[in-house]
Amino acid sequence: MRAVRIAIPPALHSYSGGRSAVEVMLPADARLAEAIAAVEARFPGLRFRIIDEQDRIRPHIKLFVGIDAAPGLDTALGGEREVHIICALSGG
Repeated sequence: MRAVRIAIPPALHSYSGGRSAVEVMLPADARLAEAIAAVEARFPGLRFRIIDEQDRIRPHIKLFVGIDAAPGLDTALGGEREVHIICALSGG
């Protein structure tokens, strides 16, 4: 098991108890889905804001494992110890 830091953007702080980051314990061979599940266990409802009903990353959300954009939830975390949730801004 190892600690992985999940960075949470300000737009989602109301779903994370005001936290900008949380640390979760994951197995060495963990995938992004496991990291999101661990965060959801601590903050129910957060996953729905970033993952849709078909288990895909929502269009306005980008997930990064380290500095690499994650194409999907099956992305391996490898040796990375940080995951970033990024929200797109829109409006006009």
